[in-house]
Amino acid sequence: MLVLVGSLIVLGCVLGGYVMSHGQLLALWQPYELLIIFGGAIGAFLAANPAKIVKGALRDAAGLIKGPKYRRQDYVDLLALLYDIFGVMRKEGVLGMESHIEDPQASSVFSAYPRLLREHHLVEFITDCLRLIVGGNMEAHELEALLDAEVETHHHEAEAPSVAVAKMADGLPGFGIVAAVLGIVTTMSNLGGDTSRIGEHIAGALVGTFLGILLCYGFIGPLAAAMESRVREDGKAYECVKVALLANLRGYNPKVSVEFARKVLSAHSRPNFQDLEDHLKGARAGAGA
Repeated sequence: MLVLVGSLIVLGCVLGGYVMSHGQLLALWQPYELLIIFGGAIGAFLAANPAKIVKGALRDAAGLIKGPKYRRQDYVDLLALLYDIFGVMRKEGVLGMESHIEDPQASSVFSAYPRLLREHHLVEFITDCLRLIVGGNMEAHELEALLDAEVETHHHEAEAPSVAVAKMADGLPGFGIVAAVLGIVTTMSNLGGDTSRIGEHIAGALVGTFLGILLCYGFIGPLAAAMESRVREDGKAYECVKVALLANLRGYNPKVSVEFARKVLSAHSRPNFQDLEDHLKGARAGAGA
């Protein structure tokens, strides 16, 4: 939502300042310049990126309107899920998780958190990590190196759409110059005709440069930055899982392992200790009933 608010502020301040300085808004209406700049930038974007990144860019841009993918309650559920997993492993051994990770949809542990169960990539990450622990007989430092590589790969893939949009933003001033040059070409072709229109053509050419720069730094560039920020924030869930699993593998009890994971989360979305404790007590009371 802040993306829309920020864009409206940019538009209002730029156009408002222009009008206050006795500028004419109609002089900025140059549809052919917009066609050259936007069409060229979108064409270059499609030519430079595979379909999955194009789809990812559209999905991530739309996701900015919805807000963060994981909210505080989602992190409470994630930490509680990890606590339950560690409880099973402590009571039944690591092999006790084998049936749960083979079919998370039918697992009594995973199905207790239907919101998280719909996050297929996150669930797959958790089950893959547990599968390594169950069948790999790995030391903590060995698993840490592997999980670091996997998390880094996930972050790199998740940030690819925002990087592509940022590169498109970088190209917008260039397409603005293209539009301006074509406007100058039009101006030069009219030198032998009605000289009263020369100023109009030059103004239109300059608008092309203006639009390219404004779209880059006022709209598309900030959009790419917001997409990148959201992806990094959503990636905290994977960091949380990694830290919790490693802490448990090093011998910490479930509650301490979950506390390690809680500390990884950003301050604004991190559930406090009492929130998590109340949630776990409620879950235990429900199970007892």
